[in-house]
Amino acid sequence: MMELKIERIYTKPVDLDGYRILVDRIWPRGISKENAHLDKWLKEVGPSTELRKWFGHDVARYPEFKERYLAELTNNPVYYNSLKAIVQSQLPSQNVILLYGAKDEEHNQAVILAAKLRKDLQLI
Repeated sequence: MMELKIERIYTKPVDLDGYRILVDRIWPRGISKENAHLDKWLKEVGPSTELRKWFGHDVARYPEFKERYLAELTNNPVYYNSLKAIVQSQLPSQNVILLYGAKDEEHNQAVILAAKLRKDLQLI
């Protein structure tokens, strides 16, 4: 079994060792499609526009952001289930890398998604 990782899409050098999935609703500014080296862009699995704007990367709002985001995933599970199926199919043979654009590496939706996937797929 390989590893589920998270990485900021702006990180250099780019980690190409795995199946790369962008989990942001908005394309990251300044990154070309070629330089992203994506296998998949699952924008619908990212937080809703309303939730993203409300959060505004305010660390004080992160606990509530996490709750609201998990509720969004629960209330509309089709996109999360699609992500989970991809991770489940790719992990036996290669790493899976969840990519995000936020500057804060500890308080973003990829961190929440990775924790949920690890729990749901019993990777922990």
